[in-house]
Amino acid sequence: MSFLTLGADPVGHVINHKFITDGAMWLWSAHMSNLILAGVISVGLLWWASKHIGTGPASEGTDRFITKRPFAHMIEVICTYLRDDTVRPLLGARTDKFMPYLWTLFFFILVNNLLGLIPILDALHLMNPEWRKSHSAPLGGTATQNIYVTACLALVSAVVINFAGVKELGVGGYLKHLTAETPWYLWPLMVPIEIVGTIIKPVALAIRLFANMTAGHILMAVLFGFAGLGISMVAGESKGGPIIGGGVAVVSTIAAVAIYFLELFVAFLQAFVFMFLTTVFISQLSHHGEHEHREGHDHEHAHA
Repeated sequence: MSFLTLGADPVGHVINHKFITDGAMWLWSAHMSNLILAGVISVGLLWWASKHIGTGPASEGTDRFITKRPFAHMIEVICTYLRDDTVRPLLGARTDKFMPYLWTLFFFILVNNLLGLIPILDALHLMNPEWRKSHSAPLGGTATQNIYVTACLALVSAVVINFAGVKELGVGGYLKHLTAETPWYLWPLMVPIEIVGTIIKPVALAIRLFANMTAGHILMAVLFGFAGLGISMVAGESKGGPIIGGGVAVVSTIAAVAIYFLELFVAFLQAFVFMFLTTVFISQLSHHGEHEHREGHDHEHAHA
């Protein structure tokens, strides 16, 4: 997402940028700073919101039950929706145990996605052209576009999912889940399939978030690059003439602005999808999930 992509590789603009290195090893990068900044914003924002959402002193009368700030009220609505309409139908009585993690997951990913829509990297490169030439920066970019970041988030979710499954079903019940309730002579086939499925779930979480954030940002970089090319045609710096250049600049800018608003929606959507799928995978490793799993197999056999 940059006017600086003119004449540059849009992929090179989207990927992570080094900052402190020791030879070929990166000791610090822009995405690492983004993750810390996103963590500070998430904790500070939710801490602030909790003070305005929580019940006030008795001296305020009935007003003590009213959320004090519009932005805090918006956060309250989001949290309530995620808990009551998204998680509770899947986890039931276990909802309150997992909500701190699921809320944290949602808001941390959301803040990282939104930070990626702010042209911090472009502003730093504009102030220091040497950073642009060396593809380095202390801050900027989209950390959730980094497959290593999304893989770590997915790994944490995988630990939570499987630990919750063992705690809910017991070790024996968890191992029994790997047989998919099939006869013993099918276990050599079903157990490897279930194990692979357990691995594929977090992999899918990581790739889904990484791919969506990467594709959107590359598309925006390409469109802004075309807009810059059109402007250079109008200025006579490139071949094409002012008419063609003006058309390219206008169409590309309109398309880029439209994609930018779409990326705002995607930022919320991908944070929700990551959290929702984590909830679904937790619910599958439960007595209720086992019942649904068995009903699904019976339904398939009936159709066969």
